[in-house]
Amino acid sequence: MNQEQAQYLQETINHIDIKQLNVVPLVDSMRTMAFQARNLHRAADIYDRMLADSDCAVILCLAGSLISAGLKQVIVDLVRNNMVDAIVSTGANIVDQDFFEALGFKHYIGSPFVDDGVLRDLHIDRIYDTYINEDELRICDDTIGKLADTLEPRPYSSREFIVEMGRYLVENELGADSIVRTAYEQGVPIFVPAFSDCSAGFGLVYHQYNNPEQHVSIDSAKDFLELTKIKLHNPETGLLMIGGGVPKNFAQDIVVAADVLGQEAPMHKYAIQLTVADERDGALSGSTLKEASSWGKVDTVFEQMVYGEATLTFPLVAGYAYHKRAWEQRPTRRFNAVLSQEQVKA
Repeated sequence: MNQEQAQYLQETINHIDIKQLNVVPLVDSMRTMAFQARNLHRAADIYDRMLADSDCAVILCLAGSLISAGLKQVIVDLVRNNMVDAIVSTGANIVDQDFFEALGFKHYIGSPFVDDGVLRDLHIDRIYDTYINEDELRICDDTIGKLADTLEPRPYSSREFIVEMGRYLVENELGADSIVRTAYEQGVPIFVPAFSDCSAGFGLVYHQYNNPEQHVSIDSAKDFLELTKIKLHNPETGLLMIGGGVPKNFAQDIVVAADVLGQEAPMHKYAIQLTVADERDGALSGSTLKEASSWGKVDTVFEQMVYGEATLTFPLVAGYAYHKRAWEQRPTRRFNAVLSQEQVKA
């Protein structure tokens, strides 16, 4: 980092720790309020119900810029405390942000009121009021490419490749508090259906360009099949969705995929979405969970939309469930091992 960059990259983003404050009384008090406060209480209660339901596998969906905003520790705590059984995410959260920090880099407090031309000249990328050192991000890209060079040339699901990312962090003693490493250690699969739409894409482009005959590729259909196999293995499921986009649709669609395969799989029994998207443009990110029920994806008994920004709503919902402690009685599922056994059989 040069001196000019250092003037902008001074104060780091810190990750909120839901373990430090019991928010149960606060969220419970929202039950008799109105608007999004009441909706948030119901969402928190539904998440607690998911965890108390020993038959239910919880799928966490992540969209938007969450780790750069200070939510990494929340997700790590959910994984570490058996409150999540599978993750479906955008690539930016997993690679550009979490794996990036696992390599020792940071996100920095910035401002939206800045000359972006100056930032560009200084190799500083901006996410609203957050800064990233572009030179460090290129190291993350390069690391992904070098990791791909070490693997057997063949198609991988994004989950398989992210397992190798977790193994890399363990073997190099990096990222003890990263999502990728914690999920690897806990056997929790991470799916990134649009894996090339992030730093991983740059690394894999470099890898494939330099290895045109034999190279690693990412098979998104294999992702879809693997997540569908989880649904078939554990039919009762619940969704905790932060944002919308591809992760939301991907996780919901496994119910339909099971039907296409001629297998019986019930709709997702529980579903929560924390979002700022509007339903009126017909786009997926803002479509309601009741709408998803018309597609046969989500049951409507335990579903709740919460319209609020994730840095405010997610710590409250997750913190409520953490301090209610229903997760202490949950069985561990370790779906990575289940999927690996499936591959051995095949």
